[in-house]
Amino acid sequence: MLRAFASAGWDPADKITLRTSAEIGLSVVLDRPDLDAPVSALLFEGRKQDLAFERAVGKSADERHHVRFWLTRSTGADGRPLWLGSASFDRGVGFSHDTGQITHHIAPDVDADRDLIIADLQKAGQLSSTYEIPGIGAPKTGRNGGGDPYFSDGKAMIGVLRGLATS
Repeated sequence: MLRAFASAGWDPADKITLRTSAEIGLSVVLDRPDLDAPVSALLFEGRKQDLAFERAVGKSADERHHVRFWLTRSTGADGRPLWLGSASFDRGVGFSHDTGQITHHIAPDVDADRDLIIADLQKAGQLSSTYEIPGIGAPKTGRNGGGDPYFSDGKAMIGVLRGLATS
């Protein structure tokens, strides 16, 4: 995963600490880059993501593409682990509609970032195949934890990473 996303131009996100929180805040306020800014925890089956990646847009961390991944207990037919991901685009910083806390607001079309990730991995030659599974994703419309509306076609896009070269 790390090699594939690095090849596709995505940076691993830092863990949330006092230092990384200050750095992302300064990035937004001073309009300067933070290529590995932290992402908040998102829970799947009661646990936060195992990996997160981002791709910067513009000068600061207020706009960025990001994806979170959870390692599942399942394996594919080839015995390799299966990862579940959730992607979105941070369109700016503001206050949560629900809690009033400072947060990123996401763009409503979450499928656009799903498709961007697959396209970036394909361009970088990191996928051996892709396919989609219709109708198993999140509700077609909803609100995220910060109260931002989103919509989805409900499809799960599967990207099979190329295996490591063996010689």
